[in-house]
Amino acid sequence: MGTRAWEGLTIPTAGTYTIDAVHSNIGFVVKHMMVSKVRGSFTKFSGSITIAENPTESTAEVTIASDSIDTGVADRDGHLRGDDFLATEKYPELKFRTTRFIGRSGGEFTVAGDLTIREVTKEVQLTVEYGGTGTNPWGQEVWGFSLTTEFDREDFGLTWNQALETGGVLVSKKVKVEIEAEAQPAA
Repeated sequence: MGTRAWEGLTIPTAGTYTIDAVHSNIGFVVKHMMVSKVRGSFTKFSGSITIAENPTESTAEVTIASDSIDTGVADRDGHLRGDDFLATEKYPELKFRTTRFIGRSGGEFTVAGDLTIREVTKEVQLTVEYGGTGTNPWGQEVWGFSLTTEFDREDFGLTWNQALETGGVLVSKKVKVEIEAEAQPAA
């Protein structure tokens, strides 16, 4: 892999890298009943990052198996896989692909990309925090990063909800996505 200096950062050399799913996590948070947060994750995904000579021209794409959603509660996961939410039999994948670089402050980058859920594609902005590079115990160079974004699930046709007698709704419209990832050179 190798590294290089770029504007005060030590970054990976240009090339294509794969996301190491074993050392990565795609998580999400939604508010439940207007008072608490429910966390979940997707357990099956793959992706790649192509670091360009000019890092601001780099690209990334991720494919997520929609039926791998896991909140730790089987009944809730079944509901999320059903037609009220992800409709996983009809829409087996969620996809994300970067489209443009927006800006940078130190080791934090802002990028835009197309998120596709239930065949609806919308642009979302992600904050990418570069975690640095290192060598794992097997001598392979890796690098890490954290990503966050927030979007309105109703923009993607995920409109199911239930009004509460006390006011408000059962599930918030806003979904916060939190990704911790490690990448390694593509095989």
